[in-house]
Amino acid sequence: MIAEVARGVLAEMEAQLDSLRSDVDLVNRYQAQVFTRQIDAEKKVQGSFVSDRAFCNLAYAAHHSTILAEVFRDQRLAEYMTTVRSGLVFFLGPHKELVQADGVRAGLEWEEVVRIDGMVKLLLEMFDVPYIPVASLSMQERVRLVDRVVRLGGLHPIQKAARFLSSAAQPAGVIQPRGGRVDRGEDAAKAQSQSANGS
Repeated sequence: MIAEVARGVLAEMEAQLDSLRSDVDLVNRYQAQVFTRQIDAEKKVQGSFVSDRAFCNLAYAAHHSTILAEVFRDQRLAEYMTTVRSGLVFFLGPHKELVQADGVRAGLEWEEVVRIDGMVKLLLEMFDVPYIPVASLSMQERVRLVDRVVRLGGLHPIQKAARFLSSAAQPAGVIQPRGGRVDRGEDAAKAQSQSANGS
């Protein structure tokens, strides 16, 4: 799992979003760092991985910085988007109910959220990235959809699914036969013997 790069860059720069908005040079450095760090983080991983973010910082760069043209001329972008096209990409649509301040993304106004979402979709289409739209607000439905698609793609989780109920132990001397009757003590032993003899 690749953690969100933007949080680490913001912490290293010891910057706040409010100050970023008022200093374009600082925004440019921030967006450039997020772009290159995301690529570097993915290159370091051997085998399959999950990344919460990919190239979506380009949408924020288009909205808040002046470096987008420079990024698009950078050969690393074309190479990176080739790797993105080879993966499973889920495009989660925004919901008002889930919009909350997290100290990393600027703009919590619904209109701006929709604007950024539209730019991310434009990038997906422009770079011909196959993606799976996820429109449901329900977290359970999102998990089910992603899990099923991943499994159909031939990938399987390394860890076993968590169990939340401990196995209920049968009381000593109790047998639950197919017929549903519960026998105890000597009756249980007799029933077990009859079952072993095929009667």
